[in-house]
Amino acid sequence: MVQKEKKGKWSFIKDPIFGYINISYDEKKIIDTEPVQRLRRIRQLAGSEYVYPAGVHTRFEHSLGTMYLAEQLTNSLAQKEVEINPEEIDMVKIASLLHDVGHGAFSHVFEALLIRHLEKTHEDFTSWIIRESVLRDEINALGLDADKISKLAVGKLGEKQRLFLDQIIVSAVDVDKCDYCIRDSYHTGGDFDSIDIFRLIYTMDILDENLAVNLNSISTLETFLIARLELFKTIYFHKASRAAQIMLETAMEKANEELGFINFKSVNDYLELDDYTMWTMLDQCNASKEIIKALKKRELLKVAYERISFAKDEAFSTIITKDKVRQQIEEEIAEKAGIEREKVYIDVPTLPSVPYHHSITLEPMEIPIFRVTRKKEKIPCNLSEVSNIVQLMKGFLNIMRVYTDKDNREAVAKATEKVLGVPYSAKISY
Repeated sequence: MVQKEKKGKWSFIKDPIFGYINISYDEKKIIDTEPVQRLRRIRQLAGSEYVYPAGVHTRFEHSLGTMYLAEQLTNSLAQKEVEINPEEIDMVKIASLLHDVGHGAFSHVFEALLIRHLEKTHEDFTSWIIRESVLRDEINALGLDADKISKLAVGKLGEKQRLFLDQIIVSAVDVDKCDYCIRDSYHTGGDFDSIDIFRLIYTMDILDENLAVNLNSISTLETFLIARLELFKTIYFHKASRAAQIMLETAMEKANEELGFINFKSVNDYLELDDYTMWTMLDQCNASKEIIKALKKRELLKVAYERISFAKDEAFSTIITKDKVRQQIEEEIAEKAGIEREKVYIDVPTLPSVPYHHSITLEPMEIPIFRVTRKKEKIPCNLSEVSNIVQLMKGFLNIMRVYTDKDNREAVAKATEKVLGVPYSAKISY
């Protein structure tokens, strides 16, 4: 006798942020696949644990939270005049759950190798894994389209009249950012885990095919954007976190020359790489074991030079985008300091203050805002005109640091000032 498949609610998972997250039988089938379970072995903030000891939560936890928020948002839209059917809600939930399955070992640290060697990002691998792994059959068995979900998971479904489906997962204010802002803050002990993201979610609506925020929630949006900027400054771009990430990236680059693990022959080859397996390989590889030995003792690289600006600076852009230019400057600094080239690292962890991706028809930094008239008409507003705070945030957060080991810190600092000039940001804190 063939056992009938169970439908509906399976059970719930206890989450430190949202309490209990209800899981359906269909969702459980996807959660129990190896590509999703692998996310338990990939930390969300690789390197940050050297500064924030409790910041060791995983991509798995974040993915569940993102799916939960996607459900809240799609249900909220369905209760309004937005035409979104149950199948689309299921698609968005599964796509949100899978939006990070393409991350490599140590999350964004591994991405540097993907970009450098393969000219791909974790998003490319997310789509690839959904299409080519066991996920494809599991998704199709649920009556959903795996090819569509592979695109939706990275915000590239691109269906006319349905652009907001992409924007739920990838936009200036999406469920991914809403989750990681409060989750990362919670686990690192920050002060931003109390942001009222549900007010943002429940007041969102569709304006000219785009996901938009109600003017009534402008103060919540301002708080969210400021918090996200502060998270980048205090957590993601913390000098010690970045030092650990540079060391991990360098170790992986050295080990790759010996082991060639970047040459994936199949999806399964890629899925074998997680924080656990990669750390073991790096620890055993002759080319990288000394760096891992230093990380074990928290002997991190030190900042010898730091330069911070909130204005667009072409010098920063040149150093960011051209490896050869950065390497030439590192060589010049090392020569003037009288040390080996490999002991100097230039790091430029920069981004627009309010990154914006989801609509090429709007000015950068402009998040769709609307107000509702007495006749219930939705009238678009210009965010910069209704928010002085966002107007002040326009521009770029530029951070450039030069790292070296503690013994050469003074020599590298003096050499860098000769090459790049005296930094106009605050003095380095020892």
